Amino acid sequence: MKKQRQGTNAIRARRALLTAAPFAAVLAIAGAFASPAAAKPAPGATEFDFKGWDQYLGGADSSQYSSLDQVNTGNVGQLQVAWTYETGPGAAPHFNPIKIGDTLYLINGSKLVALDPATGKEKWVHDYAAPAPAAAPGAPDAPRRGFGGTRIGDRGMNYWQSPDGKDRRLYFLKNGMLTAVSADNGDVITSFGTNGEVDIRTGLEPNKMPDRPLMTSNPGRIYKNTIIISLPAGAYDYTSAPADIHAYDVLTGKLKWVFHTVPEKGEPGYDTWPAKDHDKVGGVHNWNESTLDTNTGIMYIPTGTARYDFYGGNRKGKDLYANSINAIDATTGKHLWSYQVVHHDLWDFDIPQAPKLMVIHKDGKDIPVLIQATKFGYIFVLDRRTGKPIWPVKETPVPKSDVPGEQAWPTQPRPTWPEPFARQGVFTPDMINPYISDEDKAKLRELLKVVRNEGLNTPPSLQGTISLPGHNGGANWGSSAVDPIKHMYFVVSKQMPVNDKLFLDPPDKLAKEEAEMPNGGGDVKPYKSNVDFMLQSNGLPAINPPWSLITGYDMDSGKKLWSLPDGEVMMLAQKGIHDTGSTAPRGGPVATGGGLVFVGTSSDRMVRARDEMTGKVLWQDQLDAASEGVPAVYEAGGKEYIVFAVGGDGLFPPKLGQPKPGPNRYVAYALPGK
Repeated sequence: MKKQRQGTNAIRARRALLTAAPFAAVLAIAGAFASPAAAKPAPGATEFDFKGWDQYLGGADSSQYSSLDQVNTGNVGQLQVAWTYETGPGAAPHFNPIKIGDTLYLINGSKLVALDPATGKEKWVHDYAAPAPAAAPGAPDAPRRGFGGTRIGDRGMNYWQSPDGKDRRLYFLKNGMLTAVSADNGDVITSFGTNGEVDIRTGLEPNKMPDRPLMTSNPGRIYKNTIIISLPAGAYDYTSAPADIHAYDVLTGKLKWVFHTVPEKGEPGYDTWPAKDHDKVGGVHNWNESTLDTNTGIMYIPTGTARYDFYGGNRKGKDLYANSINAIDATTGKHLWSYQVVHHDLWDFDIPQAPKLMVIHKDGKDIPVLIQATKFGYIFVLDRRTGKPIWPVKETPVPKSDVPGEQAWPTQPRPTWPEPFARQGVFTPDMINPYISDEDKAKLRELLKVVRNEGLNTPPSLQGTISLPGHNGGANWGSSAVDPIKHMYFVVSKQMPVNDKLFLDPPDKLAKEEAEMPNGGGDVKPYKSNVDFMLQSNGLPAINPPWSLITGYDMDSGKKLWSLPDGEVMMLAQKGIHDTGSTAPRGGPVATGGGLVFVGTSSDRMVRARDEMTGKVLWQDQLDAASEGVPAVYEAGGKEYIVFAVGGDGLFPPKLGQPKPGPNRYVAYALPGK
């Protein structure tokens, strides 16, 4: 506790110093390093704009930070609902709204919606749903909403404008098509691509072209006149589409460059994959988010697992650039460096979120760093110029696989510092959830006797393997934020073990799968694994609480300042059982210049503001539905607004006993008065 107080006091002292300094001068530190991709910024340039909220996660830097401080630790208790906007029936909203000028934009199903940011009043709505065909004689008309399965990326979009500000565009993915529309009225800009659309498969080699369009919720990033889009893997199987990175011209839609996440022959990393059936290997996808340093022109792209996610007998090797942070020149697509956090992944340990950028002060130096949270609870802190770790990372021996044909990599990288933010290791009987039935407890005790349960990175097996945290544990999309001024980092984590149990399909089905499996044969067979999150009969996790945490770090020292349960479970709180953490939250945090961290939770339907120095809850509001996704923070008419997406029951909700959720909507909070 004494060390925690010392760390907190040090940050308070730094906050006082920074408050007294000109804001631009404080941020200019990071502009001082020379980029391997571009010339360094002009002297005195600030690193990023933290006041606006004009891109997904606040800006291209993905900081999830707003410098606005009108709402602060002293007055946050006065927050009240300023406006709401209902989105109607259907899927609950996750979209992170963006504010451009005097307009707030959001996606609602197949629609682009423009709102007054101060009142939530609708300015206009543009529906991109495919027109319904003529009905057969005597048949009722087909409903237009979402007809034809029209799907627009539900997490974000990009904004671009010409130097004179006359050409203002929004870019989003619609049914696998990169689509450009006017920010003034939503009209499709037909001069882009073909009638306003570019099929993001454009750029794939003909022998790798999937039959169907590729769709993802990752909105990509824009650098100058280039929009960079990460392709999804397309299929959850041994054969899937390559997940290359494509760059297109924002004006014409013309392909500019391609980066192969599975290196081609002649490219570095090719020899980390088997040569046989190399062109059929898939996965390695940036399904989540990416980060752009607009000063240096470097794009930082985290990648996921190669297919198949839980067995890799057919892809012996490290599998570069899977499970890696990849630094790429945004102008040319040139590969600058990569850092792999999992070798030969067998646990679906995708890197789940955008890296965060910061300048830390260590050993008397200012160091521009990249901070990457993982599903397995570790934080990797790298010098973002070179990809070298700031604190030592040790290659640690891990258990071997006992599955035929599998060759698990013998070591895995383990950061020595900072401390992990999530529970890891062996699931012991004393960790069984005390709030489940006696019958469920007995079944778990018997299960723990037969499965492999040897700690982090124990390979999946035929008898079953406990993975703690599992691939829906640790961090996930949107679940970390930084305060780049006070050099703090905040991460929301889930504590959810899984049972990775491999099996083979029956012979009649297996023969076809073996024929389609890349580089298979002999002992190497298409093993599969059901996704078993070990949820119990009452809907709760198998492990004891807390089931989720929110943790704050001082990044100059790497010290963990505080770690607290993130929310509760409604049915337990009603019985007087508190501080359990929400069971499976997907609410991302946002830090502000007011010294606050805002975050929503699902299983208790709450939104909260915490003191970033201590984690203490300073304000909360009870909702009638879950809050998931990342809130938006912006200023309109001289007031600061915090907008949450609200709706549905959240992830894994059916048995938790909540009442029927209220309407899907966006809820904006602000201080009272003008």
